[in-house]
Amino acid sequence: MRLDRRRALALLGLGAAAPATRALARDPVTFEHGVASGDPLQDRIILWTRITARGSDPVAYSWRLDPLDRKGGGKHGSGVTGADRDFTVKVDVVNLDPGRAYSFQFEAGGVKSPVGRTATLPDGPVKDAVLAVCTCALYPNGYFNAYGAIARLARVDAVVCLGDYIYEYGGPGSYGMDSPVADERPHQPGHECVTLGDYRRRHAQYKTDPQLQAAHARAPWIVVWDDHETANDSWTGGAENHQPATEGDWNVRKAAAIKAYYEWMPIREPSGGGFAINRSFDFGDVASLFMLETRLTARDHQLYPEVELPRTPTPLDVAAWRQRLDNPARKMMSASQEAWLATGLSASVKAGTPWQVLGNEVVMARLNTPPLRRYMTAEAYAAMKAELPKPSQAKLARLEANATLGLPWGADMWDGYPADRQRLYALVEKAKANLVVISGDSHAFWANELWTAETGGKRVGVEFGTAGVTSPGPGEVFPQAPLGEAFARYNREVVFNNQTAKGFLLLTLTHTQATCELIAVSSIKDKAYTTRAIATYRATPGPNGVSALKAV
Repeated sequence: MRLDRRRALALLGLGAAAPATRALARDPVTFEHGVASGDPLQDRIILWTRITARGSDPVAYSWRLDPLDRKGGGKHGSGVTGADRDFTVKVDVVNLDPGRAYSFQFEAGGVKSPVGRTATLPDGPVKDAVLAVCTCALYPNGYFNAYGAIARLARVDAVVCLGDYIYEYGGPGSYGMDSPVADERPHQPGHECVTLGDYRRRHAQYKTDPQLQAAHARAPWIVVWDDHETANDSWTGGAENHQPATEGDWNVRKAAAIKAYYEWMPIREPSGGGFAINRSFDFGDVASLFMLETRLTARDHQLYPEVELPRTPTPLDVAAWRQRLDNPARKMMSASQEAWLATGLSASVKAGTPWQVLGNEVVMARLNTPPLRRYMTAEAYAAMKAELPKPSQAKLARLEANATLGLPWGADMWDGYPADRQRLYALVEKAKANLVVISGDSHAFWANELWTAETGGKRVGVEFGTAGVTSPGPGEVFPQAPLGEAFARYNREVVFNNQTAKGFLLLTLTHTQATCELIAVSSIKDKAYTTRAIATYRATPGPNGVSALKAV
């Protein structure tokens, strides 16, 4: 399943989706949103496109899938799409050969779509697997250069998207709209997404981006949602960014958002519908990838210290809050997902697969809030504070207060659900898995070691967190603060952190090592960019678990 870059880029028009050709028809259609593939298995693959048509009448289409080795075994078919699914097309092509590369294309009304490139997963011995890992793409905040870089990779077996593929936020004054390119890339619709039509239009806008189209056409994607596909900091019963009084019933909004997600993303939908999209993928005999769902099926309401605690909390206030936080009943994952993961980890280890990888939406490591004053001179700290706008000064004061109180960095991460994290670690230990966690959401690069206890304990795995494609983070709020250094020096589990770069992870897994390159793009405000690995870390598997991280 090695992907040949030259042939792939030729198919994709030098890394971008090839322009669709128009037929002379009474009512011509177009393929304005490119093509995509996803959820590869050994014998099947999802193919996706969207047909832009005049009017609301159903549209007939055909598709074909051809092996790149031209040795026969191609597939083709036809179907009809319409307004009930926003004219999107999703085909689950079955009875394919394992570890085989294919090209694919759609046609409707005599018009051909761009050509895409995909591959099934290998079955049996392989040398390695190469995954590109991305998250957090805020359209108005910058150009999707990270997607363009992924499309031009010399090799990528699958793109793993860990959520925040779209953002639900609204128009002027909303998150990211202070970017110098925001006027060129305003969100559509120009208000917060609440209805099915809103979410459909937002997905459609994102998929007009040529660099995102190129990344989709380059290789199969394995995706999961995080919060912004619905609303900020979502959980089973609501979201921080959902106000029932003005935005209606949460379950109605959630269902609308996920319907649009299923229509617009190359994902194999759960049997019977619903939100349980946890699923697994075996990359030959080298790695098993388990995609977790930790937003909509079981997550309890977040316990935000800035909301739950008084402005000047006493030690008793903090102790009571921590007692609530540590409640064993608090959940990120359902009991059924935990059982599924336990079974999958055990089966992967028993099969002799060296790596068990978790595709995980939010950072798993323990992240205590670092006291920035400790890592800056008094003069530098005072100068930074004086230059900050008032809203940022307020954020800095809250950050320092949380550090003084010994509070975690984020209640929306696994730190907000410590008992459930320990249950997950127990599953890993019982299976004797070599755990690699890949995480999104934080808008920062991380290389972390995961331990069963804050002091002492056992190393249970390693974690690589990817920066956002474009989304801003704390490093841009406090540009003069050494946040990355502070996190790494203050937290046992943090080996490396960068709070300002944008980009993606390139994870290469062999039988003897896992190597992760933290790939940064030089700019998201300029269409011209370069890429570089700002750090590379490696770990090895073993009978007693994964090794410590080593810089390469």
